Amino acid sequence: MSRETPESRLESRPDSRRAIPDRLSTPGARLLRSWEALLLAVAVAIFVANCFASPYFLDPWNLSDATFNFTEKAMIAFPMALLIIAGEIDLSVAAIIALASTIMGMAAEAGFGTPALVLVGLGVGLVCGAVNGTLVTRFGLPSIVVTIGTMSLFRGIAYIILGDQAYTSYPPGFDYFGQGYVFWVISFEFVLFAALAVLFGVLLRRTSFGRMVYAVGNNPMAARFSGLRVGRIRFLLFLMTGLLSGVAAICLTSRLGSTRPSIALGWELEIVTMVVLGGVSILGGAGTIAGVVIAAFVLGMVTFGFGLLNVPGIVMSIFIGLLLIAVIALPRLAARLAPRRA
Repeated sequence: MSRETPESRLESRPDSRRAIPDRLSTPGARLLRSWEALLLAVAVAIFVANCFASPYFLDPWNLSDATFNFTEKAMIAFPMALLIIAGEIDLSVAAIIALASTIMGMAAEAGFGTPALVLVGLGVGLVCGAVNGTLVTRFGLPSIVVTIGTMSLFRGIAYIILGDQAYTSYPPGFDYFGQGYVFWVISFEFVLFAALAVLFGVLLRRTSFGRMVYAVGNNPMAARFSGLRVGRIRFLLFLMTGLLSGVAAICLTSRLGSTRPSIALGWELEIVTMVVLGGVSILGGAGTIAGVVIAAFVLGMVTFGFGLLNVPGIVMSIFIGLLLIAVIALPRLAARLAPRRA
């Protein structure tokens, strides 16, 4: 008669650790339960709601105009996502747009052509990004404090140069960046937005630099001991954010056809909302570009839908503020409730 041993009892007893995973653990199921899938469902629901709310929403040209509500902001949101994943933030991006647009207006008044204006816009963005990056990485200052200071500095310079005046004398051809169409209703801005989405998506998920960004955001001390140059990585991210702010300044100035020091006022809140709504952790170390793209469409459709319904702009600002608070608070609330349920 064989004696039952503890080992034989363990082998005969079903063990959840040895069980074959069910369908809920497949990659497709994980995708369906992801934040991006939830955002996509919200985007579809908003699209359907806008279709019923206004008979003009489905007009192709109206849909094309709707993209202008988010393309320029999303261009900055892409490098901002990488910066927040790395544990930093830049609140001066809207002020960089104002300063770059002002310097481009000065160059246009001096008689410079379109290629020179583009270089000026990109150059101002790079310089502003370098200032932020240097203050944070070389002097060890908190990025949120630094960029709040440079936010006032950059826009203040624009106000000193322009006052209550405006620059409007832009050369022929400059309007294409913000008003031109590549094909039918497909604007140049939307094509640029799509190209940047692919570029930053590949950079973050398919390159060693993207893996380094995640490592810095998860544990900067461990990343430093692993041989990563944390300061250089963060400096490059500030440069990217400044450069793309310059790109957005070119597109926005071209679309409006004029420059005022109040241009892009309050955009930093909407850009950060777009990034956080896209699933990027405000604490760093997590997030995807795909989520930011979907969040851009969500905010763009909400804003455009409000516009078709003649909702006042202050209501849109209140909605965006509440959305930012909710997106930041809900994950923490869920994390606190999870142990209690367990």
